[in-house]
Amino acid sequence: MIGYALAVFLSAFLLFQVQPLIGKYILPWFGGTPAVWTTCMLLFQLLLLLGYAYAHLVAMRLGARRQTLLHIALLAGSLMLLPIVPNEAWRPVDESAPTLRILALLACTIGGPYFLLSSTGPLLQHWFAGAWPGRSPYRLYALSNLGSLLALVTYPFVVEPQFTLDIQAKVWSVAYVAFALLCSACAWWLYRNAERADVAWQAAAVVDATSQSSQNPLPVWYWFWLSATGSVMLLATTNQLCQEVTVVPFLWILPLAIYLLTFVLTFESSRWYRRTFWGPALALSLGAVCYVLEAGPEATLWFQVPAYTAMLFAGCMTCHGELVASRPATQKLTLFYLVIAAGGAAGGLLVAIGAPAIFKGYWEYHLALIGCALAAIVGYGRDRRSPLYGGRPLIAWTAIYCGFVVLSVYLGKHVWYSDQGTLESVRNFYGVLRVRDYGDPLRRTVRALVHGRIMHGQEFLSEPLIGKPVSYYGPPSGVGLAIMHHPRRASANEHDPFRIGVVGLGAGTLAAYGQAGEQMKFYEINPAVERLARKYFTYLDESSAKIEIALGDARTQMQRELQADRAPRFDVLAIDAFSSDAIPMHLITREAFALYRAHLKHDGLLAMHVSSHHIDLNPVVLGLANELGLHAVSIVHNAPENDPAGQSRSEWLIVTANEQFLGEPDVVAAITPWPADIKPIIWTDDFGSLWQVLGKKRDDPSAN
Repeated sequence: MIGYALAVFLSAFLLFQVQPLIGKYILPWFGGTPAVWTTCMLLFQLLLLLGYAYAHLVAMRLGARRQTLLHIALLAGSLMLLPIVPNEAWRPVDESAPTLRILALLACTIGGPYFLLSSTGPLLQHWFAGAWPGRSPYRLYALSNLGSLLALVTYPFVVEPQFTLDIQAKVWSVAYVAFALLCSACAWWLYRNAERADVAWQAAAVVDATSQSSQNPLPVWYWFWLSATGSVMLLATTNQLCQEVTVVPFLWILPLAIYLLTFVLTFESSRWYRRTFWGPALALSLGAVCYVLEAGPEATLWFQVPAYTAMLFAGCMTCHGELVASRPATQKLTLFYLVIAAGGAAGGLLVAIGAPAIFKGYWEYHLALIGCALAAIVGYGRDRRSPLYGGRPLIAWTAIYCGFVVLSVYLGKHVWYSDQGTLESVRNFYGVLRVRDYGDPLRRTVRALVHGRIMHGQEFLSEPLIGKPVSYYGPPSGVGLAIMHHPRRASANEHDPFRIGVVGLGAGTLAAYGQAGEQMKFYEINPAVERLARKYFTYLDESSAKIEIALGDARTQMQRELQADRAPRFDVLAIDAFSSDAIPMHLITREAFALYRAHLKHDGLLAMHVSSHHIDLNPVVLGLANELGLHAVSIVHNAPENDPAGQSRSEWLIVTANEQFLGEPDVVAAITPWPADIKPIIWTDDFGSLWQVLGKKRDDPSAN
């Protein structure tokens, strides 16, 4: 019995340790977008479904001896696929079909081991029911989820900070060998007691065919719907957190850990799910996330994360609690888990593939909220043990239905208002883009490019500001000073032109600085950005400089240029990828800075745009600059609200060895002193901790 428990626990632990490990491996390859993790989760759910289907078919069609021999053979074959390190050949050569490439990469890298790990829970529970008739195997499912939860909790706090990805992959592979041996030992024990197990399974089938479950199970479609709703809630919440904060393993793991915790609690004992508690908790959580959706970026990080995670916890406790309340007898155990896996995979397909094709925004989160509310209502109404069974009392049900109508109307209104004033909206693998016109308080028409809920460039549509660099990019900003006051700009010629590189195109605002004879190269990962910038804004077409746009992840493109010995040497390189609260961390690591340095001339200027609501990147940039032996200065421009010149508050960091530039009077006057207590931080591709940079900005008045 202990062997079964250890095998189930270890399989679940390895299953959920490999998810953030492999996700972090490939995240920089595909631009660091939240969709990378959503696509990973889709593949994990599909493999889980295949594993559960395999367990169900084996349990229903084969006797004990054949089950064990088949499984041992598959375990032995899977060892040939170790270690689980993605081959560099899978790196994308272009930006087409990233979803399919990620799915294929994961299937070839970890598909076999993951499939067998995912089948372990239901299959060994079936073996347990044959080996020890009369004992409930459902607690092994709770133990499985406990192992998964422990894996997720230890990864960001123990594994990730201590070990490189290469070591993590090798240690995981060794642990998988240990699992294969342990699982094979369980199979061999069953093989030796095959006759007793076959008799126990046949007896259970007879009992199941002649009696009804004492727990009054609901139809199979109900299991599927509850599982799918919980899956959509998980993935949609992950999307919400990653687009508002950053794409790091911790913010993948937090929602997944909560999701698994609800499985642990609900399957361990029925005492954890009480409708009288979780019904009101769900209602309060719905109110909190509705406030966050309404407040947008104005809601503090310390309210957003608890609100989203509380909603996920209450919603998944409701869905999974209702699942347990409707679970079948032991003989249908593998079918039950198969339907749960199918619902989870369906939810993953909706979020990763269906929603981007159907919706113009992240509206699947709204669907998940409505689905959770419906799950509670249906559960209360159909269970004979519920105090509200059969529609009584009338006053309580009237209040519940009115609340549901109010929730649905609000969410529908939120979706409708999100598109008001929108000239065009595009959703793809890289997020949601909108072009909007609005009037500012000075009665000027402004056109803005919005990514998610953050503005990524704007242009005034009337004189004297049309075509001028505004918002974060005006002459008083750090990047404006870097371009206009670079000492070499005045002496550049056609044989050695002044070159400006920009990571992040946005509306193309920085092209307004381009002068005749100069060259500007923009690196942009999202092809929709270029189309919208050219269609709705004048910056690119009206620039006097020669403009080139390289589509694809900036690091990948720059690395290819170096390898091909055709890397441009920039006088100014602006990294404009951090102005929202979703930080692509692979662009601010030691390896990334080394790449930037290789693309800059010896007196070049690296301008980092670090304006952010909740994340302070100053210590990271300072630490990386110190490591390269370069100076780093901060230039914060606090523009007044409704500035007549169209400027916005901006924070840029300039990293350079150019002493002449740093001595320019206008530059000296703009430099903001570093705080005395700032502690430099070094991030690498193997390690970067979000906790190190979360908090109030140093220029935030509330921080005083």
